[in-house]
Amino acid sequence: MPETMRTSSPKVIAVANQKGGVGKTTTAINLGTALAAIGQKVVLLDLDPQGNASTGLGVPPAQRVSTTYDVLVGERPLSEALTATTIPGLSLAPSDPDLSGAELELANAPRRSYRLRHAIERFRDRLADQGERFDYILIDCPPSLNLLTVNALTASDSVLVPLQCEFFALEGLSQLMRTIDLVRTNLNTGLTLQGVVLTMYDRRNNLSDQVASDVREHFGDKVYTTVIPRNVRVSEAPSFGKPVLLYDLNCAGSQAYIALAKEVLRQERGQASERNKELA
Repeated sequence: MPETMRTSSPKVIAVANQKGGVGKTTTAINLGTALAAIGQKVVLLDLDPQGNASTGLGVPPAQRVSTTYDVLVGERPLSEALTATTIPGLSLAPSDPDLSGAELELANAPRRSYRLRHAIERFRDRLADQGERFDYILIDCPPSLNLLTVNALTASDSVLVPLQCEFFALEGLSQLMRTIDLVRTNLNTGLTLQGVVLTMYDRRNNLSDQVASDVREHFGDKVYTTVIPRNVRVSEAPSFGKPVLLYDLNCAGSQAYIALAKEVLRQERGQASERNKELA
């Protein structure tokens, strides 16, 4: 029977798109940084064996002592995998290539799709017991629909989808939405679509406008008003091991991610207000 993820602090958001090169990791890093910059406490959980989110936050492989691999195979609680970053309020659960073997190791494990969910639930219990606070866990998913992604979706309250403004974007999005529906039906009944964020938007390109128009027509208010522009500073920042907000705060990409973080918070407050009305 599918289960509902318990919605309590921190909220768990999977940043997912099975297509590579859409700005998924860039969005996870910079949304996490922007949320921390406006006062939220955030965990970024790197669930991609390539470890790009870990590298992009300036955590080299030598410093990744405990990783998400250890969490998934049950050797470490999530709290022991966390490492500090240079951004106050943002912690990282790093990844390394060992994670690529987790799918084979867990192939015959009981409740293999729930491994990350159980780890996060224990983490939430620990926070409650110790009076600690985190507001968000962002999961940077791998660019494929494998067991790691299924674990992320099963563990999450919602999914945020970065969508590149290019020709094949809607085709890939349809496939992802089918996967989300399957997970909701079979594993996690409470999983919702947090929203779609348009990335690599080029206002000089008519195709960007057409893709944006098509996505908004199909998904309505689930598409964020904020769009992430194609911006060279955003592309350069990971090579310096920094989020773009630290690399160049004033560039268009940084300002867009700050706007996206504020929009996510407004969305959360609106949903909380609706829940309170229902309970009244």
